[in-house]
Amino acid sequence: MHTMEPIRVLLADDQALVRAGFAMMLSVEDEITVVGQVANGREAVDFAADHPVDVILMDVQMPVLDGIRATEAVVQAGTAKVIILTTFERDDYLFDAIRSGASGFLLKNADPDDLVTAVHAVAGGHALLAPEVTVRVIERFARQLGAESAPDPAAAGPAPARPVPPEEARLLAS
Repeated sequence: MHTMEPIRVLLADDQALVRAGFAMMLSVEDEITVVGQVANGREAVDFAADHPVDVILMDVQMPVLDGIRATEAVVQAGTAKVIILTTFERDDYLFDAIRSGASGFLLKNADPDDLVTAVHAVAGGHALLAPEVTVRVIERFARQLGAESAPDPAAAGPAPARPVPPEEARLLAS
């Protein structure tokens, strides 16, 4: 019988109670093991460099190094996939997380089952966004596509020449 290795998760949040809550939720999952808990982004980057980690649950607002900058460092190093977790439903956090290379973005009010699903999805190579923010990503993408694909009237050049009807030619000649 082939048994799969559990998904190794690092919890990065400056609030010990939040880390403990996530650890408790994930501890009941046989396929997930919490391998560490850290209180800031610098510790998350260092831990992932020194220990095997599959997925980091990363808070945005942390001291020393925030979650967005820490995510950039982890993704560039290729040491783990990152799910950004935040209390704040802010567009700048969402789009900064995407730009930093995060594989997921969840709000901390997510259902425990959604957190477990997110860990599995990201560990499996997929990306995941909280349903509450997905519509904003789609809207921004659609606006950018619209701006990129809209014809630029100046780029089209002058209108093609057309024959001048005789009546207009007489008026222009006088």
